[in-house]
Amino acid sequence: MPVPAHDVATVRDFNRFYTRVLGLLGDGHVRTPYSLTEARVVFELAQRAETEVLALRRALDLDAGYLSRMLARFESDGLVQRERSADDARRQVVRLTARGREMFALLDERSAAQIRTLLDGLTSDDRDRLVGAMRTVRELLDDAEASASGPSGKVVLRPLGPGDLGWVVQRNGELYASECGWDRSYEALVARVVAEYSEQHDPACENAWIAELDGRRVGSVFCVRRDASTAQLRLLIVEPDTRGAGIGGLLVDECVRFAAGCGYERMVLWTTALQEPARRIYARAGFELVDKEPPSERFGDTVHGETWSLTLKQAPGSHGPGAQASDVQATGA
Repeated sequence: MPVPAHDVATVRDFNRFYTRVLGLLGDGHVRTPYSLTEARVVFELAQRAETEVLALRRALDLDAGYLSRMLARFESDGLVQRERSADDARRQVVRLTARGREMFALLDERSAAQIRTLLDGLTSDDRDRLVGAMRTVRELLDDAEASASGPSGKVVLRPLGPGDLGWVVQRNGELYASECGWDRSYEALVARVVAEYSEQHDPACENAWIAELDGRRVGSVFCVRRDASTAQLRLLIVEPDTRGAGIGGLLVDECVRFAAGCGYERMVLWTTALQEPARRIYARAGFELVDKEPPSERFGDTVHGETWSLTLKQAPGSHGPGAQASDVQATGA
């Protein structure tokens, strides 16, 4: 059933009203030099001794470049320290300094005082009504978000098995036809890529994974050799009813880990401007857009091709493409 326009207008009007009441549109949050988003990052960092930058980016769904610039500003202001993880040198961790924890305490105190002032102006009965209504909003939207994010069962990444290559070709053809309107020439391209991988696959420096949710295939990705120093990520797909559950991120992260473990210096991928959800996954994984192609006629459509690239941090003990890397299973929701 379509959502009535007046319901949409009511929610938008409430958002404008509430941001005005709390002063969220000002230059600095609660009379500090930092925006609301920056204050949210400080709050997250204060919840633990140290935080992986990748985990922080995913938790807050922030663009990699935006978060990097924000952390650089915090570092310049003496609020944070960044360094390589002791457990995995490819990953970066960040922690609040003593000055950073002082800033968190100030932000937390002023935010609480702001809400306390707002509630002090209400009678006890009205305050109960307001807080109860807010709990209702949270419960309803939490339920909607959980429903939209798809099933919450166990996700397993596994190596290719019998029938998987045919499934990859079939689902790529079906999904891109239904979602992008692409013709059979795209499915034919996927079939060639899969056939080449099957015939020429070097297990020492190439790999592919199938994502399973409760035993059902829901995604895939391939890592192939582009040249001696470059790996290529190819054929990332995630079933529509499981998108938003982090499966795409798991597949991309596993592909990147494998490439780094093989000693590749960088990883590249090709996509189009149309694949916005995938582009967000690539950006969160640290890939950067390095080339935009002129519009071209491909797959029965006008395609705006893009090349993305990621500089890889080699895992300890890697010796360049050809070094053996083990298959890894990852779980998540």
